[in-house]
Amino acid sequence: MAGTFKFELVSPERILLSVEAEEVQIPGSEGDFTVLAGHAPVISTLKPGVIHATMADGKKAIFVRSGFADVSADAVTILAERAFVTDEVDPRQIDSELEAVEKALAEDHDDEALMHLNRAIEELKALQASHGIN
Repeated sequence: MAGTFKFELVSPERILLSVEAEEVQIPGSEGDFTVLAGHAPVISTLKPGVIHATMADGKKAIFVRSGFADVSADAVTILAERAFVTDEVDPRQIDSELEAVEKALAEDHDDEALMHLNRAIEELKALQASHGIN
């Protein structure tokens, strides 16, 4: 059996997840990475994407727009600017988030910000498709 570690994902509104995880896949700004128990310490900014957490009793997927990941050998804490659990989301929330990102895209002119906003749009449209939203 794989070792476990404490995984917490916190958004400004609430703690979205606080569990013992076996594996967490994180969309880091320098590249996606997977955390297992005993991982080397790392601090990373996040790019828009879906975090996949594997626990003994199942899996969870959480969309994050941006934030930070703090990884140690026995814990992962993610502080997300915007986040929601994908299987608990109301389709209107996805639409609202997509609208906000598209508005930010129209107003921003920084290359890195534009790259992140375009990725957020791609991820949100993929979530819409998986929820059967047009």
